[in-house]
Amino acid sequence: MSVKVQAMGEYQTNCYIINVNNKDFIIDPGVESSSWIKQNVKNPVAILNTHGHFDHVWSNKQIQEYFNIKLYCPKNDAFMLKDDIFQRGMQTSVPDVLVKEDEELTIEGVKIKFHFFPGHTPGCSAIEIENNLFSGDFIFKGSIGRCDFPYSKPSDMRKSLEKVLSWNKDCKVFPGHGSSTTLEKEKTSLENWLNYI
Repeated sequence: MSVKVQAMGEYQTNCYIINVNNKDFIIDPGVESSSWIKQNVKNPVAILNTHGHFDHVWSNKQIQEYFNIKLYCPKNDAFMLKDDIFQRGMQTSVPDVLVKEDEELTIEGVKIKFHFFPGHTPGCSAIEIENNLFSGDFIFKGSIGRCDFPYSKPSDMRKSLEKVLSWNKDCKVFPGHGSSTTLEKEKTSLENWLNYI
């Protein structure tokens, strides 16, 4: 498996291209990401959204139509794609697949698990591929996603942090903003954040 990443737009939102067995999965095609994606994929098979905020889904429709591939989005965040709720001029998109809470999918022979970690958004998820966790805006290196936005819920974020801290495995974490880390390295930080929610 290989991982390509590029920070996109005003919010420097990480767009990822994951190649597994010569199949490319595009995670969170944000603002101004289309040209980079087109230059760096060879065999695109799916678009995966970690959550519905505009800076992560901005180029969904363009990439969806250009490559004629399916868009997968956590079902509880689909409403954010269909309406420009933050009024940023985003082109709306419609998911082909609404992913259920903690659902594991097999796409083109590749196992992909959407771990349900609400709080930042109602459907916020971290996508696991081969023990690599693409955490969106759930957890970052040294921090966590904000839960003071419209549709955020601090009590859900607390439960999500407790849930990930209960895992008895380590994995590499690729967040929606900033540099990569590991779950083991972030445990102390995540435990500390529980005191502030």
